[in-house]
Amino acid sequence: MPSDVTLPPRWPWLIRGFRRYSCRYVRKHFHAVRLSKSGAPLTAGDEPLIVVLNHPAWWDPLIGIVLSRAFADRDQFAAIDAVAVRQYPFFRRVGFVGVDTKSLRGAAEFLRTGAAILSAPRNVLWVTAQGRFTDVRERPLALQSGVGHLAARLPAGTVLPIALEYTFWTERTPEALVRVGEPLPVARYSGLSGKAWTALIETALTHNLDRLNAETMSRDPALFTELLSGKSGVGGVYDGWRRLKAWARGRKFDPSHATAPREDKR
Repeated sequence: MPSDVTLPPRWPWLIRGFRRYSCRYVRKHFHAVRLSKSGAPLTAGDEPLIVVLNHPAWWDPLIGIVLSRAFADRDQFAAIDAVAVRQYPFFRRVGFVGVDTKSLRGAAEFLRTGAAILSAPRNVLWVTAQGRFTDVRERPLALQSGVGHLAARLPAGTVLPIALEYTFWTERTPEALVRVGEPLPVARYSGLSGKAWTALIETALTHNLDRLNAETMSRDPALFTELLSGKSGVGGVYDGWRRLKAWARGRKFDPSHATAPREDKR
C-alpha cells in the first residue's frame, strides 16, 4: 500500500447491517433484480478486482450492494462523489471512498487511493466510471480516464464490466437488470497505457450494455436469473378483489400482474 494513503476503517457489523437494509429497500421498490444468463459469471478469481459499471440512475450504489453479496468474503470499497461522503460520514465506515471528479488533485487522489485498495489481494473497488447519470442508450459511454489509468498501474488484478438498466415490464414496480461482461485480466493486457485501458474498458462495457439493452427489450424473464424478488401486483382494492375471486374459485392468489386471470367475456 502507498505510504501516503490511509484507507477508511471499515466496520464489518455496519457493512452487514447496511447490506441487509439495502436489500430490503430494493425489494420494496423493485419487482426484481435480475442477472442476465448470457453474461459472464459474477465471480473473478482471487486477484484484486475493479468492478466498472455504467451510471444510469440514483439506484446504482444500492444495486451494487445487492451484487456485492457475491464477494461477501472480500474487503470491498466503492468510489462515490466526495460531497456525499462529507454529508454522510458513516459511508466511510461501509467502504465508500469520496472522489472529487472536478479537479486534477481529485483525479490524482483517486489513483493513489485506488492503487492502495487494490494492492491487497482479493480487495474489490466498485466504480461508476461515467461520473454522471447517463441514459443507457447514450453512445459513446464517455468513461472518465481515471479507471483506465488505475488499471494500467496494477501489477495484477481483473477489470469486470457490469451493465445496469432499469425498466418497467408488466408490474407496477420496475425491474433492475444486470449483465456481467467478460473479465479483463490485467496480465493479459500488460503494457497498455492508461488511455488504451480506458478505451478497452469502454469497448467492453459498451458491448455488454448493448447486449443487455436487447435483452431488456425482449421483456423475457427467462433470459435472467432472479437475484432478489420484490413487490408484485397493484395493491389496494384491485388486488383485494382479485384475492377474493381466487379464494372463491379455490385457487392460490398470485399478485403478479402478468399471471392475472383474464376476464371471461362470454
